[in-house]
Amino acid sequence: QVRLVESGGGLVQPGGSLRLSCAASESINSINVMGWYRQAPGKQRELVATISSGASTNYAGSVKGRFTISRDIFKNTVYLQMNSLKPEDTAVYYCYAAAPWGNYWGQGTQVTVSS
Repeated sequence: QVRLVESGGGLVQPGGSLRLSCAASESINSINVMGWYRQAPGKQRELVATISSGASTNYAGSVKGRFTISRDIFKNTVYLQMNSLKPEDTAVYYCYAAAPWGNYWGQGTQVTVSS
């Protein structure tokens, strides 16, 4: 069982920045892939970014160049730095972990981009 706790969401103006954090209850070195997904009202959940145990990263085309995923293995925490935010980035952001023994989701954190 891996418990994931997200934080850092909130309301920001277009062009602003936010940093999301996802604290894991297990060593993230033992987790194959961690990532962020998001779900906007009326839309399906979509991939935002992932980072592997080998530190390889992957981004959705819509966020590439604006968002950066990173991790701190000593804090067992994954981050999503979001810059140049747009209204279409408004969604609930979920942390995700794909471990050898199962897949896990956090409870989600709301990000609202609005003037």
